[in-house]
Amino acid sequence: MALFRYTIRRLLQAIPVLLGIVTITFLLTNAIPGDPVQIMLGPSPSAEMVEKIRAQYGLDKPLPVRYVNYLVSVAQGNFGQSIYYGTPVLTKIMERLPVTLLLMLSSFAFALVGAIPLGIVSAKRRNQPTDHVSRVVALVGVSTPSFWIGLMLIIIFAYHLKWFPATGLVLPWTAPSSVPGASSRLDVLQSTVMHLLLPTLSLGTLQMAAIMRIERSSMLEVLQQEYVKLARAYGVSEQKIVRKHAFQNAQLPVITVVGLQLTSALGGAVLTETVFNINGMGRLIITAINNQDYPLVMGTTIFFGVTFVIGVILTDLSYAYIDPRVTYDEVD
Repeated sequence: MALFRYTIRRLLQAIPVLLGIVTITFLLTNAIPGDPVQIMLGPSPSAEMVEKIRAQYGLDKPLPVRYVNYLVSVAQGNFGQSIYYGTPVLTKIMERLPVTLLLMLSSFAFALVGAIPLGIVSAKRRNQPTDHVSRVVALVGVSTPSFWIGLMLIIIFAYHLKWFPATGLVLPWTAPSSVPGASSRLDVLQSTVMHLLLPTLSLGTLQMAAIMRIERSSMLEVLQQEYVKLARAYGVSEQKIVRKHAFQNAQLPVITVVGLQLTSALGGAVLTETVFNINGMGRLIITAINNQDYPLVMGTTIFFGVTFVIGVILTDLSYAYIDPRVTYDEVD
């Protein structure tokens, strides 16, 4: 019951945050120089056509009226009609979201598989050559922008070595008849892996480096606790200490970083999808901004905001399942 009350309280606290996101995005989007109707209709549209399009999308009303109307529409689950695509914003988001989720999940699978073992090994072998190499790799990964990594991967592995394709991501649910050279579902999956490898490395390197640094620091702190020293004194093997006593207790800070990195990776997907020409949420946002598609810009921003808030709440709630010492009994 305490956990349920805490969840409701956090959801209620998220409302003003989302309202602030909507308000700031609305004001900034409408402050962009230019006219989306002019972009949509071309350089010499008729006055009648311009007025018709403005009325169709509500752009002929004063800014405060448009803001109130938009808030009411969002509260009803209606994010408006895309000016550039001519389709509902929510429909367009749902169309592009699976592509971005595929990229994000693959990049985080790579990040977790690489970061957690490296962080543990680095902590166990503190100040040894393995630790030094791991820290240098983490520092480079955290300091290097994902788009630069993507460009270098394309130049080396796609252009010079020609091992992997740079563009044209093949989705795993694509019919084999639509994929050149594919005769079965296995061929489609193989093509997906080949196309997805470079974007995964580009987007996942930053996450892997950040998670590995926290994993190492947290493991070092736990391995210096008194109960770990007592286990060593009783002759418990180092492998068993790490696996049964240290690992689980060291994961709370890691969960925090993973939760925040998972939600903020949506921002990194914008650059990665642009570099690799992937038609996901990132490319959708860039197209919306370039064409001053007000409803689409605001709809995608609100979606990102909601995703981030939900990610933070789920991260908080997961603490109790990882560490029994965490309780929500005193939230009132």
